[in-house]
Amino acid sequence: MALKIRRQRTRVALRHQRRLLQRSEINLGREGTAQAANFPELRNEIVALKKLEQEQKELALRIAQLEEGIKKIEVERQQNADDQNAAIAKLESEKKPLFQQRNQAKTTAGVCERELAAVERRIRENEAADRDLLKQLSDLHALDPAPPDLQARTTTINARRARLPEERAELVRARLGSADAARLAKEKLAAAESELAVVEKKIERVRNEFEARDRRLNENIHLQQEAVREARTRHHKVEERKTPAYLNIGRHLAAQSIAPPNAPHLLTEAHRHRHIVDQLLQHRAELTTLSSQIDRQELRKFYFSIVSVLALLAIILPVAVKSPRKREWLPQETDMILSINIEQLERAEMLKRWRKDQPEVWPKVWLGLIGAAASTPGLSLPHDAVHITRALSTNEPGTPREFILMEARRDISSAIRTIGADPTFQKRAISGLPIWERSSDFAMARVGPATLAIGTPREVDELVLVRLGMKPDLKITDQLFNRFQALDRESSLRLISRNPPDFARVFHPIFPRELLDASQLLGLAVSLQNPVKAKLLLKMNSPKDVENFARNLHDEPQRWLRLADSELTLSSQSPEIRKQGGSNLELRFTVPENSARLLLERIAKADAGAAITAHSSR
Repeated sequence: MALKIRRQRTRVALRHQRRLLQRSEINLGREGTAQAANFPELRNEIVALKKLEQEQKELALRIAQLEEGIKKIEVERQQNADDQNAAIAKLESEKKPLFQQRNQAKTTAGVCERELAAVERRIRENEAADRDLLKQLSDLHALDPAPPDLQARTTTINARRARLPEERAELVRARLGSADAARLAKEKLAAAESELAVVEKKIERVRNEFEARDRRLNENIHLQQEAVREARTRHHKVEERKTPAYLNIGRHLAAQSIAPPNAPHLLTEAHRHRHIVDQLLQHRAELTTLSSQIDRQELRKFYFSIVSVLALLAIILPVAVKSPRKREWLPQETDMILSINIEQLERAEMLKRWRKDQPEVWPKVWLGLIGAAASTPGLSLPHDAVHITRALSTNEPGTPREFILMEARRDISSAIRTIGADPTFQKRAISGLPIWERSSDFAMARVGPATLAIGTPREVDELVLVRLGMKPDLKITDQLFNRFQALDRESSLRLISRNPPDFARVFHPIFPRELLDASQLLGLAVSLQNPVKAKLLLKMNSPKDVENFARNLHDEPQRWLRLADSELTLSSQSPEIRKQGGSNLELRFTVPENSARLLLERIAKADAGAAITAHSSR
């Protein structure tokens, strides 16, 4: 393997140095064309270079001509812009007085229109006044009896009516004059607008002419620029075609050790790179010789070993990645799991209040929760333990079998030494794994760096066999273990069963019988913080049962989420319902504190009749 790496590194270095050598020889040939003319064998290269240089000169001349043409067009565009500005400015100066005349005529026409409208309004008012006086006169004569001043009032009205025709005649004459003035003003306005429109059209025509010329010039510039780009591209290609000739000249000059007078360092650089390339070629030949001396059979064995290790890693790594971070090694016949998080229990505010309110009740609940783990010597469980997992098997008739695993906070070597020094314990071993047994009802074994198996000798022996792989364990793909992992590990308490009706065999009544009968699998996680939170996992027989149960739970939450044989409910409000897959259901809800206390008492089987009555009365 090291030889292959060295050969690969040599190949990479050789490739790099060859590029540097070629570049240095090209530079030497470019500067040494004058010296190359003295060598007849380089005549073809010199002729080719002269032809290419002539072509480059022609291209350079064309590029210069095109660039000069572009400059001229730019000058024309600038001149065109200046002419346009001058022409537009001249026309704008002509437009300005016409624009002012148009505005003045428009103002005059507006004044005449307003005067005419005022005269028309006064004529209408005169006619309305005449009609009003006539109506007053008619109403006056219609009075019965006639008023005593009838004659005087009639005379006054007639006098006022007599003045109206003269006023109307004057208004009519004024209307005629105003109408003539308005007509003349409109004619002047129309004439001014016509003259202004002529000038504006002329301005627009001039602007369009100049802009069209500017567009033509701009298009010519683009064409010239495109031609320049093409010429430069061709010039660059011609320069690249000169490279082989320069390379041959440079190699010949380097071989003859002839340096150009103006750049003698190029010869030194070419010789240096040539020396490095020769060394690398020699080193590669040596490595090739060493490689040919290697035993092919041994090499095949080495490759086979590498492939075998990689294949083994491909098998092991996915299993290791999918394995849970902390694994509970439980027997395959496990039907029910109760996990106690000691750290969360010690931090729970509810339990602190409970210890203060009922100091005589909590010790019983604690002992009932941890079971046989309370008899573990050398450890103070509230301070030294992290998790206690109690697995139960209800397959056999009679008392269920219980398997207890305790995970300590740190290494338990000191506790093991204490147990080993205790004369009441007898030590035996299964396949080299020691078991300490005290009497016929208590035994313990270390099944991990910080994990103890605790219980009766029979159950501890089985846990040891499971840990050693001599008996089947509860697979991580098993439905029970999978749903158990779905319950939050940081919860204070986790409880799950693959046969929910068996809860009645193990604990005091917790859930209503109808809830246990309706589910195939039931899991509960309780977090004893403030407030107490709970998560309930249910697996039903079919998706239809899930729909029915969710509907019934929504309609009657108190019927399903309550403590059996009690008036206390498990949920203080409607639970949050989540459907998972086809037949799985997840409920999240808040548990009242008194219900949480009774729940723990029943799991610990420490709820006496008086305690139940007391809680029920709250």
